[in-house]
Amino acid sequence: MRPQDIVILLQIASWKDQPWLGKDLAISLSISPSEVSESLNRSAFAGLIADNKRKLMKQSFLEFLEHGFKYVFPQQPGPIVRGIPTAHSAPPLNKLIHSNELFVWPDAFGEFRGQAIEPLHPGVVKAAKTDQEFYELISMLDSLRIGKAREQAIAMQELKKRILLPYEKAN
Repeated sequence: MRPQDIVILLQIASWKDQPWLGKDLAISLSISPSEVSESLNRSAFAGLIADNKRKLMKQSFLEFLEHGFKYVFPQQPGPIVRGIPTAHSAPPLNKLIHSNELFVWPDAFGEFRGQAIEPLHPGVVKAAKTDQEFYELISMLDSLRIGKAREQAIAMQELKKRILLPYEKAN
């Protein structure tokens, strides 16, 4: 698995059960179409997307996120930088978890200052600026990467609600 594989699967999850094409993923995430195709092949091999590469295997994906993600893609907060809030500093977790620490993806146009968290893929920040649902999902993944047990549990609970119940707005 590569970081872009998780980003692509999460983008598919954010689109709920709407039909999509590989070129849609490529455009929205600033990833080349060939990288998207290779990623979908890896995800199908891993059992995270159906063999026909059209359906996210939600339970398997969530199981990987809950039990393996933080070990495969670990992250340590970096220096204080300007950026866009992530992890439990971003919605919706910032309403559920109160913390004095602020975590951000580095971005020259960001309005907040906090500890730097390297995004899983360079296209994440641009995609998050244009797609609120994706932003919320991807920022929750950062809570899995850097959060303590409580933050990880809350993030996982929210991810499950949003990915397993696609037509209900998570509150």
